[in-house]
Amino acid sequence: MPSTGTTAKRGRPGYDQQSVLLIAVDVFNRHGYDATSMGILAENLGISKSAIYHHVPSKGDLLKLALDHALGGLEAILEQPQATTGSADARLAFVLRETISVLVERLPFVTLLLRLRGNTEVERNALERRRTFDHKVAALISAARDEGSLRQDIDPRTVTRLLFGTINSIVEWYRPGGSLSPEKLADDVITMAFNGLHVPS
Repeated sequence: MPSTGTTAKRGRPGYDQQSVLLIAVDVFNRHGYDATSMGILAENLGISKSAIYHHVPSKGDLLKLALDHALGGLEAILEQPQATTGSADARLAFVLRETISVLVERLPFVTLLLRLRGNTEVERNALERRRTFDHKVAALISAARDEGSLRQDIDPRTVTRLLFGTINSIVEWYRPGGSLSPEKLADDVITMAFNGLHVPS
C-alpha cells in the first residue's frame, strides 16, 4: 500500500485515501487519465463525487500521489549502496534487477507512469523525474562499457533503448500471481541482457 507521507484523510466508511488511490489508479489505467472524470471515479468507488473530496482535493492530487509512489520506488534504487559502489557492471545489474522488482511490486502505478502524455504540470514533472532516472541508468551502461565489462561494438544508446524497452514492456503482459515469479522474471531479463552484452570470452 503506498505511503503518502501524511496521515490519510478519513472519509466515508470503508474508504481511506490509500484505498481510494488504488481504485483511482485502476480506473486511470483502464480509461486513461484525461478521459477519467470525477463522475467515473465516483461510480467505480460507489460513492458520490462530493465524498471523494473528503479524501483528496482533486483528480490531479490523486495522479500526483500515484506517480510519487511509482517514482519514489525507482529513485530509491539509485540511493542503495549496491547502486553506488563496486564495478559499473555490478551496479548496473543491481539497478536493473531492482527496477524490475519495483515495477512488479507497484505494477499499476508504474503502468500509469509509463502511459503519461505530459498534458498537465503534474505529468510533466513526473516525466522529467523519469528521464533523470533513465539518464542515470544510461550513464551506468556507458560506464560499464568504458570499464570493459560490456561489448564495445554496440552503441550504448541502442543498448539503453533496448533495455528500457524490454523492462517497460513488462507492464503490458506480466500478471502477478502467475507461474512466473518476480524473482524468476528478473533472472530471465538479466540473463538475456547480459549474455548479449558481456564481452565474449
